[in-house]
Amino acid sequence: MVSQGALAWQGAGLQKDNKDGQSPGGRRWGLPFNDLLRDAVYRRLWISILISSVGGQVTLLALPLTAALLLQATPTQMGLLTAVETLPFALLSLPAGVWLDRVRKLPVYVLGEMTIAVAVASVPLAWWLGWLSMPWLYAVGFAIGAVQTTAGSAAQIVLTQVVPRERLVEAHAKNALASSGAEVAGPGLAGVLIKLVGPPIALLVDAVMLVVSAAILRGVRVNEPKPDRERTEFWRELRAGLSFVRRQRLLVALALAVGGWQMCHNAAMVVQILHASRGLGLDEQAIGLCYAGLGVGTISASVLGHRLSERCGPGPSMLIGFVVCGLGWLLPLLWPAGTSGVVAFAAMLMLTGSGGVLVFINFLAMRQAVTPTPMLGRMTATMRWLILLPAAPGALAGGWIGEHVGLSQALGAAGVAALLLAGLAWRSAVIRSVRTLPNAAGDAGP
Repeated sequence: MVSQGALAWQGAGLQKDNKDGQSPGGRRWGLPFNDLLRDAVYRRLWISILISSVGGQVTLLALPLTAALLLQATPTQMGLLTAVETLPFALLSLPAGVWLDRVRKLPVYVLGEMTIAVAVASVPLAWWLGWLSMPWLYAVGFAIGAVQTTAGSAAQIVLTQVVPRERLVEAHAKNALASSGAEVAGPGLAGVLIKLVGPPIALLVDAVMLVVSAAILRGVRVNEPKPDRERTEFWRELRAGLSFVRRQRLLVALALAVGGWQMCHNAAMVVQILHASRGLGLDEQAIGLCYAGLGVGTISASVLGHRLSERCGPGPSMLIGFVVCGLGWLLPLLWPAGTSGVVAFAAMLMLTGSGGVLVFINFLAMRQAVTPTPMLGRMTATMRWLILLPAAPGALAGGWIGEHVGLSQALGAAGVAALLLAGLAWRSAVIRSVRTLPNAAGDAGP
């Protein structure tokens, strides 16, 4: 089943190629004839993702480093910082899904980019005024999470309006490649910037990048069906979204598996900066260089992930991602200190970056492919709600283990849990048997 936006994309692409006088097998900009980046609409979306990802790399380091170095946050406080970012998903995801099915998604996406820009820019302002504290960072984290709950879901739906459903794995892989390119150059740049001007001021770079990204998105044209503004039975529609997910065995299995992975991921994420800065004694610039390993891993998976999915199937490829992440989180436990510890930390970031890409390009494609267009907003919000419910407990557990047992032990615990999860998920034929993207289910609900 192909959306109206996807059909428009296909027609526009063919018309442009013919107008430009390119032969069916020709190349432009060194790209194959059928490459997604040849389409102007998708290319604009991709550039926006690339720019916002570069800024995001600054925030990825600067926000936790502000907490760890300037405010001397404990592992438990770092866990709380991550937990409050996921709290909006539990509170707002379900009503946001109903709302998204009633409005145009692109304006929500653009407004979200601008809102996050304001939130991150408030940190250097608070620091300059002497107001910066952990509660302020908690508020910023909550605001970012609230925007991601709505605008993040809208962004995923916009992609389905631009790209044919049968090419969603490829599109998600290319989007991941845009993020990956930022993850190679971004951390080193962020580390130098943070060392020169300090973590709070560095956040202004992300704010500027987000404004630029929003400006690019405003020029994206999508052929989105006009939302039905006559709908009034809000709770009925919310229940319909939950019921749709519950009836799809694949969506239920994906929610359980990826929810478990999110618990492991968040448990590891809250302590990895502390492990680098306190356990290994690395400065901001060295941490930034180590994070370049994250980019190497995500680029590798972004380039090869689509081929792996074609060869093994989206389901098995996602489970391979679980295994790769688990092995990565185990490395700091095996080599916790010294030069080998630094190498292990960089290798951990590389493996978890590649594993995370394999998880999400297949997870997102499978859940979107099985969902009819009228249900996309509610399905996306419901699935994000389900998979992120375990994130906050995972973050708190990682912080507790890091504070009371050890930082490398917290990472190792996440690794063991991820490998166990991969074994359990492999036993589910519902996921293991997905060798091609499924068709959209027939029942779209009200």
